[in-house]
Amino acid sequence: MDDARFAREVWQVLEPLHAVTYFAEESHEAARAVGLRGFWMGYFALRAAPLGAVTPGVVEAAFYNFHPAMVRRALPDAWDFAAPEAVLRARAESATAALRRVAPSAREAAGPVVPLLERVVAAADGAGRPLFAANRGVPASDDPVGALWQAATALREHRGDGHVALLTAEGLDGCEVHVLFAAGENVPANVLRDNRGWSEDDWRSGLARLTVRGILGEDGALTAEGQALRTRIEARTDELAVRPYRALAPHEAARLVELLGPVADEVYDSGVIPVPNPMGLPARR
Repeated sequence: MDDARFAREVWQVLEPLHAVTYFAEESHEAARAVGLRGFWMGYFALRAAPLGAVTPGVVEAAFYNFHPAMVRRALPDAWDFAAPEAVLRARAESATAALRRVAPSAREAAGPVVPLLERVVAAADGAGRPLFAANRGVPASDDPVGALWQAATALREHRGDGHVALLTAEGLDGCEVHVLFAAGENVPANVLRDNRGWSEDDWRSGLARLTVRGILGEDGALTAEGQALRTRIEARTDELAVRPYRALAPHEAARLVELLGPVADEVYDSGVIPVPNPMGLPARR
């Protein structure tokens, strides 16, 4: 198994399955029904619910790339409207319903895929990975599609936790990472800036800091040093993310991607995930 290639392939098939919880109307309606106020309170509460009724500071640290004021507009108030246990139920039920709707093949794929994913989840190291560890502790759903969604969610948070550790190790803050990504991927600045709570002044300051470090040029484009930094971070992210998949035999890992590919394609084709998006997902695999 080519670890680097597999890490990218499995991210591209798992991330869209997880992402329905952010963009599907089922999830928005579930957040409203449980008492949460507005899209962003729903986002922060649904994603943080496995951690329990945590304070804003915990979410700022774990989610990493949001302006602290954006987090604090949602938390801790969300827990006054709905307990984490209720939010978790709403999250699971709505994500399952959304995945069934936009990806009908998920039901058939779940049977052979879920046991493979659950082996990977069990094999993963939770040290230093708070979002992964919290999601691994969520009881498995009796619904195969729900179990598929939860396993995909735990593993995407595993990758994300490792990525955050690498970004912070490189001395990048939550705004700078978006400036860097926008420069490297030609994503419009407002897609990242506005969806993560950073102001235009924050963005300009982040750009200036990266320029001083030699990561960006005076024109705002990546320098050779900046490109090398991005390549290094992404390669190391893949290396860390792929480790638990070694619990699978090579043919099982290949089968996992083969089975989930059509499910991910259905999610992409449904249009439920906007492009461009702040998650960095492409228009297609």
